[in-house]
Amino acid sequence: MRTRMRSTRMWSIRGTKRLAHSNHYDGEMAKRSSAFTPVITLDRGSAQPLHSQICRALRDAIARGDLRAGQRVPSSRAMSAELNVSRIPILNAYAQLEAEGYFQTRKGAGTFVSSALPEYLTQRRGPVTVRSPKATGPRPVARRALLSPIEPASPWHDSLGAFGVHQPAFDEFPFAIWSRLVTHHSKNPNARAIHCIDPLGSRRFREAICDYLRTARAVRAEPEQIMIVSGSQQALHIAVSVLLDPGDSVWMEEPGYRLARNVLAAAGCRVIPVPVDNEGLNVAAGIKQCADARVACVTPSHQYPLGSTMSAARRLQLLNWAQLHGAWIIEDDYDSEYRFESTPISSLQGLDSNSRVIYIGTFSKVLFASLRMGYMVIPPDLVERFIAVRYTMDIFPPYLYQEVIADFMREGYFARHIRRMRLLYSARRKGLVEQLKNSFGNTFEIHGAEAGMHLTAAFRADRDDVAIAGQAAEQGLWLWPLSKSYVTRNVRKGFVLGYGNVSIQVMPAAVEKLRSAITRVSS
Repeated sequence: MRTRMRSTRMWSIRGTKRLAHSNHYDGEMAKRSSAFTPVITLDRGSAQPLHSQICRALRDAIARGDLRAGQRVPSSRAMSAELNVSRIPILNAYAQLEAEGYFQTRKGAGTFVSSALPEYLTQRRGPVTVRSPKATGPRPVARRALLSPIEPASPWHDSLGAFGVHQPAFDEFPFAIWSRLVTHHSKNPNARAIHCIDPLGSRRFREAICDYLRTARAVRAEPEQIMIVSGSQQALHIAVSVLLDPGDSVWMEEPGYRLARNVLAAAGCRVIPVPVDNEGLNVAAGIKQCADARVACVTPSHQYPLGSTMSAARRLQLLNWAQLHGAWIIEDDYDSEYRFESTPISSLQGLDSNSRVIYIGTFSKVLFASLRMGYMVIPPDLVERFIAVRYTMDIFPPYLYQEVIADFMREGYFARHIRRMRLLYSARRKGLVEQLKNSFGNTFEIHGAEAGMHLTAAFRADRDDVAIAGQAAEQGLWLWPLSKSYVTRNVRKGFVLGYGNVSIQVMPAAVEKLRSAITRVSS
């Protein structure tokens, strides 16, 4: 009994050594300086006293900007230990710098660089070597780096507010439950979660994902086929690295997701824009343009940006093409969780009897994007190749949030959250459609309002959607121009409108701002 009690005291039930002396540890950490010691080189054989050398080094660090106004400097005790000198020259140097106005001391807080340095104090004194701000000489970069399109800054990009695409209802997320699970796994970490370096990710998490995918998406998957990734973008990057060589042809939906197109461009692939209609990717058109493409990238559940769902006939046609031509299909199961006017559509991967589909899913929109948590279902014979590529990137994914989401799923919170959000987004989608019709009549043609967290409002007449989006951004609206999703000349104008983070209450005012922006640009 005594042995068992001792074991319990030293180890948590999850197999991780408990920090029995955590209070002592915290106390020791509190005694240490939280500041970093700047680089200081001392010449112990010099005639110049050590405190003068330290003074000069700290002045120069401030003049270069290595130490900034308001920044904490190490305590004299910490500096003494770092430089391996006694505290006396450190204390003398600090006193001199405080007298000169470089440092200021705050009682109980420590020593800081003065928050209001006079200009003359930041002028360099003596032979301070600094790097030239102007680069000289050849500065070559790899050709493949030049293939990656540079994302231009835009006023409607990455901002929170009405109609921002990919923004879930943050205020409806069960953060209290989430915080409890995060705290639990932070205080009682699993030993494998701390040390394990499996490139596929946490086994518990992969098992939970398999249970979900097999039930809700009819995906054929075992934990050994699941790879945890940092979102769908990394998943696509790994898949492209395994499946494609420079010059290979790839079918890409037109219009389509530009960041996916950027990955293909960076890999040196030849992108074949295949038109999308109300049945999804037009497979016959793709075969006509390039029958021997190596890969087809599709979003069959809810096409981005038009929102169409690939019909059963098109799905079978696409799978048949892949089998006949020895091609691969990358299925991004985008927005599959939220369907409002029909039952959930089973995955393309679930129909695949020849293991030609690489399935990609993400938690970015179901939970929140900054998690950067996604997954892939890999054909069994390709798993080793995907692992090999993974090792060249980041070796393995971080584990803490994998363990948290695994419990979030296994304890039923994930399914409950999806059900709640499905009802909420359905109401918001309906409200937005009604507002657009009431305010604009026949101005827009609405696409993809039956699923997901966005719809597309395409102008029936030609309008400058980029200029309107810029004008709308000045009013706090974040409209993604539809024209930006095209690469061909056959461009439609309009907007991709996210409604996930737009409440019913603010929707009328947001639509009125949209009307105002259109009027200003059109007049």
